[in-house]
Formats: sequence, C-alpha cells, structure tokens
Amino acid sequence: MSTIADFRSSFPGEPGYLNWASFGPLSPQVRDEVVADLEMLGTGRASSIAHVHERIDEARGAVAGLLGAAVDEVTLQPSTTYGVMHAVYGLSGGVLASPAEFPTIPTALTRAADAFGRVRPQWLASEGGWVTPEAVAEALDADTVALAVSLVDFRTGYRADLAGLREAIGPDRLLIVDAVQGFGVIDADWSAADVVCGNGYKWLRAGRGTGFAWFSARARASIAPVLSGFGGAEGGMTPDAVPPPAATAQAYTISGADVLAAARLAVAVGQVADAGVAEIEAALTERVDRVIEIAQRHGIPIDTPLEPERRAGIVALAPASVAALGAELANRGVTATTRSGTVRIAPHVGTDDETLGLLDEACAAVARG
Repeated sequence: MSTIADFRSSFPGEPGYLNWASFGPLSPQVRDEVVADLEMLGTGRASSIAHVHERIDEARGAVAGLLGAAVDEVTLQPSTTYGVMHAVYGLSGGVLASPAEFPTIPTALTRAADAFGRVRPQWLASEGGWVTPEAVAEALDADTVALAVSLVDFRTGYRADLAGLREAIGPDRLLIVDAVQGFGVIDADWSAADVVCGNGYKWLRAGRGTGFAWFSARARASIAPVLSGFGGAEGGMTPDAVPPPAATAQAYTISGADVLAAARLAVAVGQVADAGVAEIEAALTERVDRVIEIAQRHGIPIDTPLEPERRAGIVALAPASVAALGAELANRGVTATTRSGTVRIAPHVGTDDETLGLLDEACAAVARG
C-alpha cells in the first residue's frame, strides 16, 4: 500500500508542466510495465502471450474497483468517445446536453440523430455552459430519456453535481457521464450515474488508447447495443455464426481490446487505488488552491468556481490579454493550454513549487504590463 507521498514522488520530469487536463506524461511505473510486457509478447511463447492478455481483466477489475461496480459491467474502449457513442447510439428519445460540452458529447448526439432518427438532441441553455441541477430541471420534458454531461467542464473546470443532477432528472432517466477530466483524482459519487466513460491519457498517466466505460444494469436495460461487434457477442467469437450480443456490458464493444493499452491502464489505476482517490483529491486541491492564490494576488480574473466542491484540477485564467500571459508562460518553459479566451492551468499532485513559482513570475509580469 503506497502513500500519497509515494504517489507524488512518481512524478519525475522538468519543472513547468501545467497541462494535465490535455495530456498526462506517462508515469515511470506505467512505462516500466509496458516495456516488460512488450518483451513478453516478443518471445512468441504461448504462456507469455496469455500472461499479458490477463491485463484486460486486470484493467477492468481496477476500474470497477474505483467505480464501486461489478467487473462485468466495465468494458475497455479505445477512448472516452467510443464509450459515449455506445451509450448514445442505443437510446431512443430526447437526450439533454450542453452545446458547450467537449465535442465528444455534442458530436455523438448529432451523429446519432442524423444516422437513426431515434435520438433527439435537446440543447441545454445555461450560464457559462455549466450543467447545473436547476438548469436541467427547467429543461426537461416528457420526451427526455437521458442527460449527458462531463464530470468536469474542459473549458472552465466547473465540476458537475452528480447527486444534484440525479435528483433533477429523477430515477427513470439515464445519467451519462464523461469522466475523463476527473476520474482518479476526484472522489465522485459514481452511484448517481448510469454510464461512466473515461480515458487514462490525462490524469491517470496511462497514455492514449486506455479508454473504459461502465454500464449499470439500468443502462443496459435501456441502451440497445447498436455498435456491438464480434467482441461483444454472447460467448465470444463464433466462426460461421453470429451470436446475439452478450448479456453483460461486453455487448458494448466492437473487437478485442489492446492488451498493451490494458496493461497501461491497469498499472495506472492500481497506483491511484493504492494512494487513495480521496487523498489524491486533497493533494490536488492544495495545488489548485495555490494556482488560484497566485492569480488572485496578481489581479487575474478566474473563470473557474472558487468553491472546492465545484472544481477539480483545472483553473481557467481570463487575463485582459491571453496572448500576453501565454507568451510569458512560454518564455519560462511553462506548458499550458490557451483556448477560447482563457489560459487553462492544470496542475497535478506532483506539480512542484518551482513550477508554481514560474507561473507566479508570468502572472506578475502580466500584471506589471
């Protein structure tokens, strides 16, 4: 059992990285394990190949553990988007979502509506694009069958109130959650959701291709496995026959999983489980508090909620000149994302004081004009 100090020490690298909401550099443990698995796959021995293949169930079990779900309710996906599309394409009726969401959700809704005509996108109008229980309750109608929402808004870092959203939509509608900006660093109440989709290439530090999705029993009863391939067939692949989709969440898969991606995900989620999600959230909150303090001290407006329960690891700064702050950060070797009139700062547990000092210097330079 590792501690939060052990977890923090697994963040090597040069100072200046504040872009974890975009990409998480792979942890040393993930890199080491993948190299070992690559060597095993290179032997050609059946026992070695079978051993690496076991990473699939290991990854599903690790994700299920963090979600508090059964293993057979979790599937591995190439990305968050794949999981969301499996969920949305199998619905019939109105699906409520903010048009300001990351394109994963609006695109899936639009494509499903265009392709099948069974899904009717219901675009939520709300201040700042935030999906609040109040805005959702006002927008619901008799045709609404589901709400699709990001746990953490990719633009501003607003953290959705999953329990409040569940109360707003009631027990008979589905709550579909894109968890990529919070899974593993936010101690969320996943039981409020029906579908949770994520990816390990950001905060989990597992690299691309490490997507996953959880489909509850209620979700599986309502979502047709429209995109179910031979990998999702009952009993697995059957030559010369097309079996029905599996009764488990495996129905929402297309083909076999990437074993090396599964290995990366298994190791990364295992690190999080060992350190503890609540402990990681507390440590991340301290780093985010520091970012907010720096911005406020230099008079830089913040678009992110200040209440800890309404934010995660993203702080959106809205200076008078985004270009000026972006340039000051770049000149000091700080990596961040400039988009839509904000500079998005995303620290992690392992973000050191030197990195925050570089941010402080850049903000000070902008404040001086």
